[in-house]
Amino acid sequence: MAKDSSFDVVSQVDMQEIDNAYQQCSREIAQRYDLKDSGARIELSKGEGTFTVNAPADFVSKQVIDVLNSKLIKRGIDLKAVKWDAPQAASGGSIRVVGHIVEGIDQATAKRINKDVKDTKIKVKVTIEADKLRVSSPSKDALQQVIQFLRDQDYGQPLQFVNYR
Repeated sequence: MAKDSSFDVVSQVDMQEIDNAYQQCSREIAQRYDLKDSGARIELSKGEGTFTVNAPADFVSKQVIDVLNSKLIKRGIDLKAVKWDAPQAASGGSIRVVGHIVEGIDQATAKRINKDVKDTKIKVKVTIEADKLRVSSPSKDALQQVIQFLRDQDYGQPLQFVNYR
């Protein structure tokens, strides 16, 4: 019997690159003439995996998020890796916006990916393992078709394909 080839579908973010983008964003906020004295600031909680933007107005918070997004793109981080909540009112008439860093594939998304791959009728076996999926098949061509299919889909978070063997 032929040995099965396989790969893992994961959703991972390089926290060092996230931290670097955060540091650059903080510096730019402190130096940019339109944001410098506005009272806008951004914080990163690595433990919780969240960004918190505090700003005096919704418009300013969107500017800070745009600055952060540009830094994330330069660092090679997909923008789908950060999910932003709706702006909330904070003390002193300011606005607070929280962004959650998405890591790992939750069960609902994993089941949706599994169903979508099975619906393609490509002869592969998909197993859900905690926060990743393992796709295996005797045919490497079938695995390549699954990778291409998943790249064309949008699951609301970045997907990487690792451990291809």
